[in-house]
Amino acid sequence: MQGICLLGATGSIGQSTLDIISLHPDKFRLISASANHSVDKMAQICRRFKPLRVVMGSEKTRDELARQCFDLDISFEWGAQALDSIAADSAVDQVMAAIMGFAGLSPTLSGIRAGKRTLLANKESLVTAGKLFMDEVARHDVMLLPIDSEHNAIYQSLPQTSVGAHKKDVSKIILTASGGPFRTWSLEEMVSVTPAQACKHPNWSMGQKISIDSATLMNKGLELIEACWLFDVTPNEVDVVVHPESIIHSMVSYRDGSVLSQMGNPDMKIPIAYGMSWPDRIETSVAPLSLIDIGRLNFESPDVVRFPNLTLAADAWFMGGTAMAVLNAANEVAVDAFLHHKIGFLDIAKLNEKVLSTANIVAVNELEDVLEADKMARRLALNMVYSGWLL
Repeated sequence: MQGICLLGATGSIGQSTLDIISLHPDKFRLISASANHSVDKMAQICRRFKPLRVVMGSEKTRDELARQCFDLDISFEWGAQALDSIAADSAVDQVMAAIMGFAGLSPTLSGIRAGKRTLLANKESLVTAGKLFMDEVARHDVMLLPIDSEHNAIYQSLPQTSVGAHKKDVSKIILTASGGPFRTWSLEEMVSVTPAQACKHPNWSMGQKISIDSATLMNKGLELIEACWLFDVTPNEVDVVVHPESIIHSMVSYRDGSVLSQMGNPDMKIPIAYGMSWPDRIETSVAPLSLIDIGRLNFESPDVVRFPNLTLAADAWFMGGTAMAVLNAANEVAVDAFLHHKIGFLDIAKLNEKVLSTANIVAVNELEDVLEADKMARRLALNMVYSGWLL
């Protein structure tokens, strides 16, 4: 029986994780869970799974949850310190790191330092503090399994050896992208894109932030950076290929000419179950893939003129230091501004580029360097948004 700490229980990854726990009550138990402000959803989780500890984002939401679940024997907590605590709890075997954004970095690191198997669905941890993060993974000899469908597919397509040991045989990592909802739209058409349109991903059911990132290809840019840290490569060793059907989740090209891929219907329960059950495979309730029904698979190169965020991500990786944290912070501000109708869809990439080119980039020697870069970039991006720089 594996005890699960679910960071980000009310999001799409969290819900799929709970589905896997429900399917396999003999293998997994929900020990702890967190949410930011979704009290009603968390109350349902508490009544169904009866975790020992629950953490909310504020004292107010904690108190409301405790009121709704007054009859349950659960420790109701709130705040960043409580998040760190549940990830390091001795009753926990695995940490599902599914808090979106920079807020997921600290509790994920806490779980790693406590020696927990870490199921990483929070790409910002690697994007903002990749070297520090991977150094901690190595120092504490932690099993780190990527949950993003693309990185999980790469992991499955590589020899199951230590990270880096495969490099002599691999020529390229091929990272697939759906292309998002505006893959065929012109720049002129994208000028008037609305948040509602941008949140309608053609293949995946995801939250607003990640859906917008997919629509701008920033999600793929962040995944490019993440792949570099996870698999010890540079952006020059990763090809991004647009694959609209999202059936091949990523591939690895070997020096002998072989290309190995992981395929499946687009459902996050597959990589989640793989991470939770590794090295075994377990039932997910996802329908088997039928290539006959699909008929054909399509591939094309990404258009970095219409979607410049992909290039910005590679640039940030080569700049090094705090550049990746700066880009991530700027993008979070830009996406939020777009969702609140403060800037246009195409302005997201413009704001990201301006902040990246303006910010002071320094070396990362400790986590505080990343935190300061994040704060500085957010201030810079917000000033640009509210000064009307993009108008």
